Amino acid sequence: MQDLIALLSDRRAVALTGAGCSTASGIPDYRGEGRPQRRSIQHQDFITSEATRRRYWARAVVGWPVIAAARPNPAHLALAALEDAGRLTGVITQNVDGLHGAAGSRRCVELHGALARVRCLGCDARTSRAALQARMLAANPGWPPAAAAAPDGDAELPDDEVTRFVVTACEACGGVLKPDVVMFGDNVARPIVDAAWALLDDADALLVVGSSLAVFSGFRFVRRAAERGVPVAIVNRGPTRGDPLATLRVDADAGETLAALAAALS
Repeated sequence: MQDLIALLSDRRAVALTGAGCSTASGIPDYRGEGRPQRRSIQHQDFITSEATRRRYWARAVVGWPVIAAARPNPAHLALAALEDAGRLTGVITQNVDGLHGAAGSRRCVELHGALARVRCLGCDARTSRAALQARMLAANPGWPPAAAAAPDGDAELPDDEVTRFVVTACEACGGVLKPDVVMFGDNVARPIVDAAWALLDDADALLVVGSSLAVFSGFRFVRRAAERGVPVAIVNRGPTRGDPLATLRVDADAGETLAALAAALS
């Protein structure tokens, strides 16, 4: 811990956060102990397959209350405090739960979007996820069945439950509705990537929190920082893809570590 404080004591960092930053808020991560392998929704399948969209929305309606009820934990609050104190240029997050904004982070780039927003693929109309949840429940009386929560507002459901689910369409044009998130196989929009690079350019260090960095959209920031000689500190339970490039590695709880860091640097 003292090494982390020393590394960042005279530097302004940018934080790169992953699912491990939100587990203490009750949101499951992807690679937790005992976590079963999940068949993730692919972007192209969602666009072209009605069955895939039914599977997504059936499970998402079950999983959404976990996201909606989640509140910022000490890790989110500490990052907001570090930004307030001028020790952080901002946050680049791979998470889609909106908890950094709820904690008070002002400069936050959501690389993969936000589950709280929904857009129509036909007319590009936008609506809130909460409003769509009410419509989906009205179209499916008695839903949801009991199910285990999974990452990103998903849930585990048997196929026979999924097939009876009714998916509602866009109220404006009857088009296909999609969560405003980047699914597997899709690309992060260029303006979002540019905003993230700008945060990194403003920083003197990169602080990775709660990410295994398995996904390239996050790992590329570690690689760029290392190429430029910018120190990289990783706070994560377990190994990460970025460990060989890290200046410092802290295998510890994100909330406790960041709270101590914020207290020391603020």
